[in-house]
Amino acid sequence: MHHPQPNNPLHGITLKEILTTLVDMYGWEGLAKDIHVKCFTVNPSIKSSLIFLRKEEWARVKIEELYLESMKTL
Repeated sequence: MHHPQPNNPLHGITLKEILTTLVDMYGWEGLAKDIHVKCFTVNPSIKSSLIFLRKEEWARVKIEELYLESMKTL
């Protein structure tokens, strides 16, 4: 069952959308500077990064925080 989340700024935005937006904004190299993970530096792809981010909550949280900060500046 889905519950409304009016105070969650990420509600309705998929991790794939977040990652794609950040790659478009910063590129893989820029993401790797902010978030030091191998999936951003060695043969980076959306697919491999999503697999990693879904397994590692700390990395997903960092990506979400970067996304929210980036959206403030637009």
